[in-house]
Amino acid sequence: MPRYASIWFPYLLTEYTVRRRPEFRDMPFVLTARERGRMLVKSVSETAARQGIRSGMVLADCKAIFPELEVLESEPGKTEKILQALAEWCIAYTPFTAVDMPEGLMLDITGCTRYRGGELAYLESIREKLNGFGYTVRIAIADTIGTAWAVARFGKAQAIVSSGAQGTALKELPPAALRLEPEVLARLRKLGLQRIDSFIGMPLPALRRRFGPSLPLRIGQALGQVTEIILPVKPIEPYQEKLCSLEPIPTPKGITMALQQLLETLCIRFEAEGIGLRKAVFRAYRVDGDIQQIEIGTGYPSRNPIHLFKLFETKIAMLQPDLGFETFLLEAPKVEPVTNEQAAIWSASCQNDKKVAELLDRVTAKAGAGSVSRYLPAERYWPERSVVQASPLWEKPMVKWRTDWPRPILLLSKPEPIEVTAVLPDYPPMLFRYKGVLHHVAKSDGPERIEQEWWQSKGLYRDYYCIEDENGSRYWLFRSGPYDAGRPEWFIHGFFA
Repeated sequence: MPRYASIWFPYLLTEYTVRRRPEFRDMPFVLTARERGRMLVKSVSETAARQGIRSGMVLADCKAIFPELEVLESEPGKTEKILQALAEWCIAYTPFTAVDMPEGLMLDITGCTRYRGGELAYLESIREKLNGFGYTVRIAIADTIGTAWAVARFGKAQAIVSSGAQGTALKELPPAALRLEPEVLARLRKLGLQRIDSFIGMPLPALRRRFGPSLPLRIGQALGQVTEIILPVKPIEPYQEKLCSLEPIPTPKGITMALQQLLETLCIRFEAEGIGLRKAVFRAYRVDGDIQQIEIGTGYPSRNPIHLFKLFETKIAMLQPDLGFETFLLEAPKVEPVTNEQAAIWSASCQNDKKVAELLDRVTAKAGAGSVSRYLPAERYWPERSVVQASPLWEKPMVKWRTDWPRPILLLSKPEPIEVTAVLPDYPPMLFRYKGVLHHVAKSDGPERIEQEWWQSKGLYRDYYCIEDENGSRYWLFRSGPYDAGRPEWFIHGFFA
């Protein structure tokens, strides 16, 4: 059976304010926002709630009840941001966490509690951590989302509903525990139906005719007769491994051991399924709620835990454990099949291709993403379009490199203008100035005329020249358009060895 945990924060915004401004800790205050010309209370502190102040009340009425009440302005959208952050923190307990507006979270904890000593210990651990962050919470665990939600808000402060006992847990609760609309609740009160057990046994068609479709729907969801779906804050990665520690780990050696264990476990799965890792994310959950992560990428699908650990090894120092990490999560959001064709990166049979791929991965891990690239010929004439970046690195070229004309070892992504002097028709310049430096042309070869593909774009053709200056440096220059078209422009496009 699936199991769900509902977490309710009755004083979420005000307790978040106290975390930022401790002087309000024991002070009765509210957070307000203007709606339709009136100041309404959006969140109430626990001390203000004891004075009879409730969310949704008009501020003027609250001041009449308790004149000493402190008033702060509520920040729009703050609730969603706080719950989103708390839901991401709860991923340390389960990969399936969802925001349950307006003041709650919903966790799918199916199969997760055995790693923390059972449901009671699991629930206690979450409660203690959130209390330590300064939040008052009520938590309940049940087979269904509806029952967990109802018991967390209207049942005991902390409750575990036994599997299959949701009907018994709901009977003594008020109708509001079923998440019904205000008009439905008003009809139930008018008929004197003050508890769920006073109508839960009635035929569903009768309830539907009298109260509309929402009441039988909510009953069915709470009892598990109707499926209810929630959306997690982060999609669950199919390849994911988690490791929980009995004691916080504050040392690099402990972090290293945890990472190695997770990599070995994940690579065993890869081996069985015939796939390899292309990208991995290692997350560490600190005891104070901070979440830190490092990630790596590979140019070749790898399931070698030793190689993958070497990529992570240079980044472990970026993690700041402070008091220690209590949970580690390794995800592989990008994987690819490992086929026989991928045994060779390039066509040279003398290479140990796997070791070349691993070397490139290590260089990339140290130098940064994008530091290693490989380019292949493209079936295009325009020079800047005649090469494409290989992705992945072992991709095979579709066409051969051109060898009938010389090409520079360094091709500029965009030609740069130069100043030329003493130019004869269909000849290269005798002098040209590039970035303020004057070059005297000693030797030249050309021209090579290159035109744009008419189906791509229109424009002037180019006449390219291989130029060598008096210092022996060699350049690839071109004139844009014909010589007799006024004053043609000249550009530098590459450098020869």
